[in-house]
Amino acid sequence: MITVKKHIILFFLCIASFAQAQYKFMMPKGKDKVTIPFELLNNLILIPVEVNGVEMSFLLDSGVNKPILFNLNPGDSLEIEQRERIQLRGLGSGSTISAVRARSNSFKIKNVEKIDLELFIILDEEINMSTRLGVPVHGIIGYDVFKDFIVEINYSNSKIKLYKPESYTYKSCRKCVDLPLTFRHSKPYIDVSVAIESGEEIPVKLLIDSGGSDALWLFEEEKLNINVPDKNFDDFLGKGLSGSIYGKRSRVKKFSMGGFSFKNAKVAFPDSSAIVYVKNFKERNGSIGGEILKRFKVVIDYGNKRIRLRKSRFYSDPFRYNMSGIELQHNGMRLVSEVVKRSTSDSSSPSGNGNPVGEVSIVFEHYNKFSLVKSFEVAEVREDSPAGYSGLIKGDVIISINGRYVHKYSLNRVTGMLEGKEGKKIRMKVNRNNVLLDFEFRLKEVL
Repeated sequence: MITVKKHIILFFLCIASFAQAQYKFMMPKGKDKVTIPFELLNNLILIPVEVNGVEMSFLLDSGVNKPILFNLNPGDSLEIEQRERIQLRGLGSGSTISAVRARSNSFKIKNVEKIDLELFIILDEEINMSTRLGVPVHGIIGYDVFKDFIVEINYSNSKIKLYKPESYTYKSCRKCVDLPLTFRHSKPYIDVSVAIESGEEIPVKLLIDSGGSDALWLFEEEKLNINVPDKNFDDFLGKGLSGSIYGKRSRVKKFSMGGFSFKNAKVAFPDSSAIVYVKNFKERNGSIGGEILKRFKVVIDYGNKRIRLRKSRFYSDPFRYNMSGIELQHNGMRLVSEVVKRSTSDSSSPSGNGNPVGEVSIVFEHYNKFSLVKSFEVAEVREDSPAGYSGLIKGDVIISINGRYVHKYSLNRVTGMLEGKEGKKIRMKVNRNNVLLDFEFRLKEVL
């Protein structure tokens, strides 16, 4: 396995600040809207962003109020001005992490540009979403985009439209629902209701978090009867700035938002130690993530504190969860050897007396072809899961699943190979410390 060490080159330039700072993203002259294509990965929105002239990929995350940069490709260089060291704290049960606060950066999203934006740069290589999504992800941006535009997210065709607020007109829409938003620390919240286990609907205030891939997160609260259902399992929920996040997964009987409702929606209850940082807003009861949001065409209007929802083609998709117990990640490249067969032919020349021999000789040659291919490894194995009982462990490198070599596919597709109905047989070949091992298990319904 070959791993590449990432690095960042910082140039500190002592220059005068702009005479007139640009405080907003600006549309091209004469334009009222811009359309931006995005890639939908694990319910998350990935958009192209240019930072100080360097092309990157950022997650569009309504749950963050400052852009964060945490991963650069080998050899990338980025000019940074007016930088200072700070400590950041986020989700996870770990401690604070070191970061660099950089002022006066230029951001460009297609033709939309801002030339004076503050940015936080995290140098810790452990903070890296690229491995979990299987594509380069350099950072996160949120509030600075949402506050300057009316943002229309169409999950069905993977396009975002940014509109100038002053020129946007809401069209009459019988199938749409408009709901009010409230804000705290530049983040949007919505009042909805959940019926957890008893069937009683509980009003809750949830963060609209397009940067979360789950459907719902709820914070346990005895006084509000927000408790983990009896049917649940312990699981890895993700990684935050301050470390890994663990908790329990389950389902709620019903989740309602405006006139829309979902039965048996997936829910995660993060451990209290991982959410200490976000619990400083006591009214917050959890989050609505991408698995709910993608079921709608969403219009987010920060200026008018409003969100518009209309069903998308994903509206009736089932709420699936990981029945195998394996979390995969992309981990660099590995070297593979393949036996290739090559044939050559040779026609013999005429014989000495002028009569052609007329024979053709075909020779088959076999040779080894060496290639660097994507390496997918087991990042987490859930206890008491089918994969866990089979003997798979963290760090195993996946070679094939049900006879298909995984290096030929994207991480998203490989993860999909581990999904299916209860009872589906999964056969895996893995490399563990340069020893090839075979494992077999069946998917099992827990919830």
